[in-house]
Amino acid sequence: MNRQNPTLGNMKVLVTGGAGFIGSSLVKKLVNDGTDVEVIDNLWRGSLKNLQSTDGKLVLKSESKFHLADLTDAAKCLEIIRGFDLVYHLADIVCGVQFAFDNELFIFRQNILINTNVLAACILNKIPNYVYVGTACSFPKYLQMADGIAALREDQTYPAEPESSYGWSKLMGEYEALLAAKSNSINVGVLRFHNVYGPGVSIEQTRAQVIPSLIMKAIRFPAEPFIVWGSGNQYRDFVYIDDIVEALILVVNHGMNQGVIQVGSEKPTSVRDLAEKIIEISGKPITAVYDATKPEGDRGRVAICDRARQILGWKATTDLETGLKATYDWIFKQSSH
Repeated sequence: MNRQNPTLGNMKVLVTGGAGFIGSSLVKKLVNDGTDVEVIDNLWRGSLKNLQSTDGKLVLKSESKFHLADLTDAAKCLEIIRGFDLVYHLADIVCGVQFAFDNELFIFRQNILINTNVLAACILNKIPNYVYVGTACSFPKYLQMADGIAALREDQTYPAEPESSYGWSKLMGEYEALLAAKSNSINVGVLRFHNVYGPGVSIEQTRAQVIPSLIMKAIRFPAEPFIVWGSGNQYRDFVYIDDIVEALILVVNHGMNQGVIQVGSEKPTSVRDLAEKIIEISGKPITAVYDATKPEGDRGRVAICDRARQILGWKATTDLETGLKATYDWIFKQSSH
């Protein structure tokens, strides 16, 4: 196995989950740069609409470049995931807080199968490069429940104790990818994302995360109580989609076989502050009501991105106000259709 960093150049690339929010944003960037891209997605959360250009046409070179398939099917993975130079593995079951805690066994089992099937297909079919996307939800619960701001390093995921089965499943995917790299089976890049938002984010009610959920409430139901789940004191590290796509490009050129690289804004934002910013952007006479009986997830976490700066030459450049305004405007247009 060649342990040198590859370059995207003329690679043939597959993006799993490529019809989802992050995946489709990456696909559009790669296609625009002239890369030969294919997508595999079961459309559980993604949509073919996400892969269309402004004129409604599929951004991929042909319809044959899109594969509708369930990655929990190992045989299907072996059939489709072959002949590529690089696989970006973004596919998983991801959702909002309520769905995550109501469906823990389903989420864990699906994600474990998806991750191991995709990586196994890559290794068995001798694909040289694999990029796995993890999540900050994999950090231990006890670190995220402490007083003060939990600024976290990549190596603080062990001893492991994620709060949800989603965090566990994604951590196991990281671990398996790192084992593959250690065994020289494949070149591996691992990014661990914090809370990603921006135009294209899912607005489906039961699966939407906090930013699109609050924006949808402000747009569609401004006369109703603006209920925010939890105390509002829980905080997250929100990172804009354009910055995320840049990190996904850079990891191929600079971050293969370098271990886990965390990607976030390094700025903690409480859900209370987030709600007030969204209300301000809406320009509507809305008052937030905080429902402490609803789950709010981990108390808080924020990235320390020293490794992203040192290895990738990356840092987040989009401030929250700019990103929220762009996201609000995009969701408003979708809601008007």
